[in-house]
Amino acid sequence: MNQRRYVLLDTIRGFSLVSMILYHAIWDIVYIFGVDMPWYKSQMAYIWQQSICQTFILLSGFCWHFGRRKLKRGLIVFGCSVVISLVTIFFMPDSLILFGVLSLIGSAMLVMIPLDKILKKANPYVGAVVCLLLFLLTKSINSGTIGLGNLFSITISDALYTNMFTAYLGFPPEDFFSCDYFGIFPWIFLFQTGYFLYYCLQKKQLLEKLPDISILPLAWLGRHSLVAYMLHQPVVYGVLFFVFG
Repeated sequence: MNQRRYVLLDTIRGFSLVSMILYHAIWDIVYIFGVDMPWYKSQMAYIWQQSICQTFILLSGFCWHFGRRKLKRGLIVFGCSVVISLVTIFFMPDSLILFGVLSLIGSAMLVMIPLDKILKKANPYVGAVVCLLLFLLTKSINSGTIGLGNLFSITISDALYTNMFTAYLGFPPEDFFSCDYFGIFPWIFLFQTGYFLYYCLQKKQLLEKLPDISILPLAWLGRHSLVAYMLHQPVVYGVLFFVFG
């Protein structure tokens, strides 16, 4: 395994992390401290939110190939998601987080360990296109449908949306609540798109040609993204509590 550090990826991850911190800070201002910001509920705010999470998940799939201790890394990320859930359950039940983005990424990292033996034999270009298409087709699966926007839509049986386990998979029951929810489906398909993109670049020998573009604060943040993610919400909340009281 090539041990080169791709600082461009660190910088992109760091930039997305800063964007996410700003998004979460405004979420706190609106939903916890009660400041009225109508634009935050607009389509533009939704696009902003999607740009953050999709970049994180796609990049996580791409970077899954780096390093040797994949099982340990996956367990750590998933374990951090459990810590976040427990903290919100006991201390912030109104802002409950169940099956958030770390749960999804940690689960995907673990699932890909056995799947890698099969998927790495596939044509990476076909794999990337198929996984991206599956992600787009199942993007609304959490709401009970699959399809492509206004082109067509198929309703899924309510029998799949029954309990916490089905919610973890991406089929939440009607009374399920989480402020940060990423079920296994559809998001694992985006993770796998990133997984195949790595092989696409490797096959064309483009990995070593990735430019060493590094904005030091962002690259540093990107290298420590898990710690920053775990700490940012209490820090942001503390600052906002001091400001808004």
